[in-house]
Amino acid sequence: MPHNTQRLSEDIKREISACIRELGDTRLTDSFAAVSRCEVSNELSHCKVYISAHGGEEKTKEVVSVLQNASGFFKKRINSRIKMRKIPELKFIPDNTLDYYDKISDILENTKRGTADGTENVNGD
Repeated sequence: MPHNTQRLSEDIKREISACIRELGDTRLTDSFAAVSRCEVSNELSHCKVYISAHGGEEKTKEVVSVLQNASGFFKKRINSRIKMRKIPELKFIPDNTLDYYDKISDILENTKRGTADGTENVNGD
């Protein structure tokens, strides 16, 4: 990704994040919806916006649906803040990495507890 598209991706990410906070929609605030990353295409016509949210895959899909329906609002906001010839089409995509981190953390915590209190012994002693 060229430097200009990286910078533009970060600018769009920042604007959409600010808009999400300002919307005040409980479907977004209750699930702690956040933009994890943005990827603007080289021709600047498309932008993939990856969204993460607490509450599982279904909650993340619901948040993505809400944001996709408000994409016109986001485009107007981006147009007023970032000077571009053409505002890219926004495509919101679920990013469930938070769920994976939670699962891995739980597994590690359970493993740690199991070996720390002496209830499990891998060597069979």
